[in-house]
Amino acid sequence: METKKIITLIENGELDSKLIDIYVDAEQLDYQKKRYIHTIAKFEEHYGVGEVQIFSAPGRSEIGGNHTDHQHGKVLACAINRDAIGVVKQVEAKEIRLISDDSEEFVVDITDLAIKEEEKGTTISLIKGVVAGFQERNYKIGGFHAYITSDVLIGSGVSSSAAFETLIGSILSGLYNEMSISSTDIAIIGQYAENVYFGKPCGLMDQMACSTGSLVYIDFKEPKAPVVERIPFDMERYGYSLCITDTKGSHADLTDEYAAVPEEMKRVARCFGKEVLVDVSFEELLENMTEIREKTSDRCVLRALHFLAENKRVEKEVRALKESNLTEFFANVKASGDSSYKYLQNVYSVKDVHHQNVSLALALSEAVLADKGVCRVHGGGFAGTIQAFVKNEAVKEYQGYMNQIFGDGSCSVFKIRNYGGKCVM
Repeated sequence: METKKIITLIENGELDSKLIDIYVDAEQLDYQKKRYIHTIAKFEEHYGVGEVQIFSAPGRSEIGGNHTDHQHGKVLACAINRDAIGVVKQVEAKEIRLISDDSEEFVVDITDLAIKEEEKGTTISLIKGVVAGFQERNYKIGGFHAYITSDVLIGSGVSSSAAFETLIGSILSGLYNEMSISSTDIAIIGQYAENVYFGKPCGLMDQMACSTGSLVYIDFKEPKAPVVERIPFDMERYGYSLCITDTKGSHADLTDEYAAVPEEMKRVARCFGKEVLVDVSFEELLENMTEIREKTSDRCVLRALHFLAENKRVEKEVRALKESNLTEFFANVKASGDSSYKYLQNVYSVKDVHHQNVSLALALSEAVLADKGVCRVHGGGFAGTIQAFVKNEAVKEYQGYMNQIFGDGSCSVFKIRNYGGKCVM
């Protein structure tokens, strides 16, 4: 569709229902309309007026399975109604030209997709990695020009990079493959781009949630062929929102704290001749407790206990959602948070016990919310974000209080989005 025509449709309200369907929250409508018009105008400024398509890919939130994926465990994640959108024009040239917000223009020659060490850690590497992943799977590839904008918060644990990878995959699927590439393939290609080209050894959870949409259950027992199940669930029907608070804690010098979690879990697994904990049973751990404590440490054992319980807890959460049993679901969300705090021990750094942003955020959330919501640590932990499911009528009060304590804009309100990567128009 021609750029000027799309702007007219948006201004006349003819795309209102489509935007509300995608972003769930009617209160976001004016914001999204202005955002889309601005993005189209920026595309015109750089690449001219003409026929374009618009694609979207959401960020994600981890709901259940805290620190389970690296042990080939089970996770429950969801797409959120913050996304990366791209206004895109197909071109015959064998190149991709892309501007992301106010970045410099990125140019990729799709006839040269070789891995280059100097490009690792850059946007160029992610684009090349996704294109290479398509090519290796014999999917069609081709050139395009795109202007991209994203309101997926960078550094807040909602996967801005996975949203970008999913967006590039969705663009290639839409322009050159009749939008036929499965969400699983796009996720696997995104992970490949991040692992091999970008140089970050991430798991598959982020990409899978961004690509699939809604709530998604993933079993990583066979990591090369994960079991993926979309869990239809309308959080709006039950009157809840998802709030994520960035506690503004420093992540400096925490690399070894994060690395210690999977390593200590694997130390316990190795005591049983296994590589990861998914192959160890709860009963085996209890029966051999004395020997395992001697060979590892008490913290290793506690983290192993967390994994084994958390893996089963994801199953309980999935079952509760399928049965529309919110009481049971929230009970398990709270149990997950308690286990992360007591056994996984990823809510504050042992190097600096005087600064406990995550612990404080959880304590304040429990006090403010009472029976109006539940909370837990979100993602890696130690100094990052917390997550809370909050009744809609309590959201403004909760958000206001958390912003007062942790700074303006620290608490963001999300809805669960039904769509993963998609062609908007």
